[in-house]
Amino acid sequence: MIYKLIYLLHSDYSWLNVFRYITFRTILSSLTGLLLCFFVGAWGIKKLRALQIGEKIREDGPPDHQAKAGTPTMGGCLILPAIVVATLMWADPLNRYIQLAVFVVLFFGAIGFADDYSKVTGKNRNGMSASTKFTLQIVGALLVATALYLFPEFDSRLNVPFLKHIAPDLGWGYIPLAVFIIVGTSNAVNLTDGLDGLAISPLIVAFGCYLIFAYLAGNIKIASYLQIPYLPGAGEISILCGAAVGAGLGFLWYNAYPAEIFMGDVGSLPLGALLGTVAVITKQELVLILVGGLFVFEALSVIFQVAYFRLTGGQRIFRMAPIHHHFELKGWPEPKVIVRFWIIAIILALLSISTLKLR
Repeated sequence: MIYKLIYLLHSDYSWLNVFRYITFRTILSSLTGLLLCFFVGAWGIKKLRALQIGEKIREDGPPDHQAKAGTPTMGGCLILPAIVVATLMWADPLNRYIQLAVFVVLFFGAIGFADDYSKVTGKNRNGMSASTKFTLQIVGALLVATALYLFPEFDSRLNVPFLKHIAPDLGWGYIPLAVFIIVGTSNAVNLTDGLDGLAISPLIVAFGCYLIFAYLAGNIKIASYLQIPYLPGAGEISILCGAAVGAGLGFLWYNAYPAEIFMGDVGSLPLGALLGTVAVITKQELVLILVGGLFVFEALSVIFQVAYFRLTGGQRIFRMAPIHHHFELKGWPEPKVIVRFWIIAIILALLSISTLKLR
C-alpha cells in the first residue's frame, strides 16, 4: 500500500505532502491503471489466443460480425486487476467506500468470469443461465446496498437533480432502489458491449464524470457551496474512478476498431455494477440516468423490442436490438455507429455536470 507508506513518512520528508492530495493521487491512479492495462494487454492477448479463448458470434447477429469469431475475449481479466491494484496503491485501503467498491469489482467479476468461462470452454454455449446470473447479481447488490445503509454516516435521502429542497428520506426503501441501480447498470453495460470499443468509451466518460462528483461530495466547502450532500471519505472514490478511467484507456488501445480483444461479461458486468455503486455512494443516483443515458437507451431498446414482439405476435420496432445493431443493419459502418455513440456519451456527461449548478 504505497499510499499508507507515504502517509507514515510525510512528516519526515515534507516533499511527500503532495501525495496527501486526492487530486494528485487520482492522477497517479489513472496513470497506474492505464500503464498496467496497456503493458499487460499485448501479453494477455497472446495468452488468450494460445488458450483458444475466442468470442463465439451469434448466428442471428449482423452478418459482418461473423468475421470476428475467434477474437480473444474475457478482456475484463486485464481491466479489473488494473483497477484494483491502482486503487489499493493510491487510495486509502481502510476507507469503507473503497473496500465496498473493490468487493463489487471482485464479486461481479466472478459472476462474469463464470459466465464467460462456460461459453469459451464449450460447457454451455449460452453461458450461465439468465436466472442464476440475475440471482447472483441481486445477492451481490443486496450485500452492497445493505452495507451502505448501515454505515453511520450514510444518508438514505434521495438527491433530486435541479431541486435542491426536495430530498425524500427513503429509509429502508433505499436498499431496493440501490439494488435496482446496481443490477440495472450492470446489465445495461453488458447489453451495450456489442461493437468494438462501444462499451468501454462511454464507461470512461461516465467514470470521469463521477470522478468529479466524488471529489466534490468529499469536500465539505465545495459540497456546501454547490448544495449537494457532503459525504466524509467519499473523496477517495475519485481515485477509484481515476483507476477505472486509466484502465479503460489502456484497454481501449486494444479494443478500438478493429478489436484485438473483447471485454466479455467478466468486464461489462462488474464495470456496470461498479458504476452503479459509485452513483449510489456519491448520492448522484438519479443523475446516472443522464450520465449513463447511452446504456439506458440500449437497455430500453431491448425491453421495448421484446415486449412489442410478444404483444404483436412477432413484429419488431427495430431491425435488431440492442439499438446499435439496428443502425448497423440500416447501413451505418460499424466505426460510424461507435463514434456517434461516443459523441452522445460525452454530451450527456457534460449535461450531467451542469446539474451541479442548475439547482
